[in-house]
Amino acid sequence: MPQKNLKVAVVAANGRVGQLVVKEAVERGMDVTAIVRGENRTAAEKALAKDALELTAADLVGFDAVVDAAGGWTPETIPAITNVAIHLADCVAGTPTPLVVVGGAGSLFVNPEHAATVDQGPDFPEDWKPLSAAHGAALANLRERADVAWTYVSPAADFQADGARTGEYTLAGEELTLNAAGQSTVSYADYAIAIVDLLESGEHVRERVSVVSK
Repeated sequence: MPQKNLKVAVVAANGRVGQLVVKEAVERGMDVTAIVRGENRTAAEKALAKDALELTAADLVGFDAVVDAAGGWTPETIPAITNVAIHLADCVAGTPTPLVVVGGAGSLFVNPEHAATVDQGPDFPEDWKPLSAAHGAALANLRERADVAWTYVSPAADFQADGARTGEYTLAGEELTLNAAGQSTVSYADYAIAIVDLLESGEHVRERVSVVSK
C-alpha cells in the first residue's frame, strides 16, 4: 500500500536533484529533513547541517526513508558518490529504513543478456567514465547487501537538468529503455517525481530501476 505522510531525510539536499526531491516531497505533505553541509537552500523547514560521511546511525533513526542525492563532477568530488552510498547503507543496515539512491545511467545494460553496459559503448564520452564508474561501484556494493532495504534509481542516458516537468515518466528496469520518440531522456524534475513515488510506494526493494520520459 502507498505510504503517505512519510518522514524523509534527503542527504546532499542542496544539490540540483536533491532540491527537486525535497520540493516534490514537501509539496506532497511529507515531513522532510534536508541534510546539507552548509546553509539549507531547499524547501524543507527542517535541516541538519552535517557532512554526509559524518552522519551516524543515530542521526537517521526515526526516518521512514533516506534519499542519497550525493553527486560529484570533479576528480575531487566524484569519489563521494560511492563513499556516501556505502556509508549511508552502513548507517541504516539492519533496519527497515529504505535507502533510495540517486544513481547513474552508465551501468544500465544494453542487451538482454546483461553482458554490456552503456558506459562500455564506443560513443560513451571518456570524460564521463570516472563518474559512471563511481555510480557503478555504489550499485555493485548495494547488490551485495542483504542487510539494507536499498533501491537504486538510474536516470535515462540524457539526464536534463533544465528539462521540463511533464509529470509523466516510465519506470523501467535494468536495461536502457527508450521512450515513444526513440530517446533515452528524462528531466531532473520528472526524475524527482519518480523518486518520491518510490518513497510512497515502498516498492522495488533491493532492485535497480530506471526512469525515462514518456
